[in-house]
Amino acid sequence: MTGPGDRSGADASRGASAGGGGFRKGAFGVSGSGDTSGFGGLVRVEPGGAVALHSTDRPYGGWFDEVTDALIDAVGAATYAAAVPRVLVDRGEITYFVAREHLLTLVQALRDDDALRFELCSSVSGVDYLDSGGPAASDGRPRLHVVYHLTSMTYRRRIRLEVAVTVEDPHVPSVSSVYPTADWHERETHDMFGIVFDGHPALTRILMPDDWDGFPQRKDYPLGGVPVEYHDATIPPPDTRRSYR
Repeated sequence: MTGPGDRSGADASRGASAGGGGFRKGAFGVSGSGDTSGFGGLVRVEPGGAVALHSTDRPYGGWFDEVTDALIDAVGAATYAAAVPRVLVDRGEITYFVAREHLLTLVQALRDDDALRFELCSSVSGVDYLDSGGPAASDGRPRLHVVYHLTSMTYRRRIRLEVAVTVEDPHVPSVSSVYPTADWHERETHDMFGIVFDGHPALTRILMPDDWDGFPQRKDYPLGGVPVEYHDATIPPPDTRRSYR
């Protein structure tokens, strides 16, 4: 990674594409108008590079292997192999990428099995990986991800589950029957990303009006805004100033 003071990095980013080769340049991925953030020389790995295909090989280390073995014992090796196509260990955290049709089976085992005891779902949130590296954006690509943070208060452990769906078929089973705390979290994720949580007791918008058009935290949602007059100058709306990615 290069810092904001790296002139060669800044020069390389001028006039170049904001992304490419698995790397992103600058703070906002701006192209064509310069990056006024002061971080024009910043070079980062594209987030989608971690989303695409990489999976961590076992052993994972520490208690990660204990949890994985206990989960395999709880649901069966065949079910685990079908349910968890990928596991990522990064920065001292473990993420299980879960096929949506097996999500409820896994969370039930994670909560109830004596060797697991993940009693609390502390967060359900959404991510849109449109144009952020990995496979090119196209119809049928699972760019919408639902992220679950589970906590075992018994064993003082935390894990993450992640389920990916397409924009064309954004359906995921609701986990509110297993984790009641997920109720409003799923409503907010539905409201902001348009993900449909099947089986939710009352899946309605929670932040936006019921008749609102679109999902504000999707990457292709327009920034909008209105022009502002200030000291005899007119500042245009954000979505007309530059290209943000």
